Amino acid sequence: MLTSLSKLFSRLVLWLVRALGRLPLPVVRAVGLLMGWLLFVLAFPRRKVVLVNLRVCFPQWTRMQRWSVALQSFVYFSQSWLDRGWLWEAPAAVLEQRLRRVGNWQALDQPGPVIIFSPHFYGLDAAALAVSLRTARQCTTIYTPQRNLLVDAWAARGRRRFGDVHLMTRFDGVKTIVSLLRKDGLLFLLPDMNFGPEESIFVPFFGIPTATVPSLSRFARMGRARVVPLIARMTAQGYTMEMLDAWEHFPTDDVEADTALMNLRLQHWIATMPAQYFWVHKRFKTRPAGDAAFY
Repeated sequence: MLTSLSKLFSRLVLWLVRALGRLPLPVVRAVGLLMGWLLFVLAFPRRKVVLVNLRVCFPQWTRMQRWSVALQSFVYFSQSWLDRGWLWEAPAAVLEQRLRRVGNWQALDQPGPVIIFSPHFYGLDAAALAVSLRTARQCTTIYTPQRNLLVDAWAARGRRRFGDVHLMTRFDGVKTIVSLLRKDGLLFLLPDMNFGPEESIFVPFFGIPTATVPSLSRFARMGRARVVPLIARMTAQGYTMEMLDAWEHFPTDDVEADTALMNLRLQHWIATMPAQYFWVHKRFKTRPAGDAAFY
């Protein structure tokens, strides 16, 4: 009975999000604003996670600054979730109107394997679609499956509907991912997450030793690939995706130094739009032996 009710509720939510996606973008964003305020008040455990993350990363901020950015973060989180109603459903012409590309997108036209490093800003799904709309090259995306199977299936359909996109989880094996990359492919990679001590190394992030997946350096070396950052920013008109120049002298023979450099550059991007980073994730859940827990 509970399973049936859960499926019914999931179908209702997905129907509402998809229906909302057909409305003008200002309406979608207004609903997301209200939803963000509501979640900020009601989702106390997750609000605590966001506030702890901001306190650790920005100790110079006042309490009022942290709460203000935390509220903005919940709003961006909600708006980006509702945006998937049009990102994964609307015609390509609508997406091209709302997804603005700036920077060095010609990097995708150059031959050879490419890793697109797209950190966990709330516009990450918009960035992935902007890539698949822009290139005919095979693009592999490593993602974390959703617990809700209905949402997971909807997300998979939405992410694959343009271009030649291969969706893989981090459990699918390195050899397959590297093989696809070496075939002049693109790898859309989001390694700035905490997946526990077994898959991570500790490198600084905002001055804190932080468990970080070293996959960017390792995949770049194994796939003999260039690393091209892609930064997604939410705007009133949709999203602006900035493709930066490929990193020079990367990777090196030092995986730890490469991963620390990744975090350092990520810090600079976060500083330009701190409320749009994925602070709802327990980024500091895994601590070095003997260190106190943060959450």
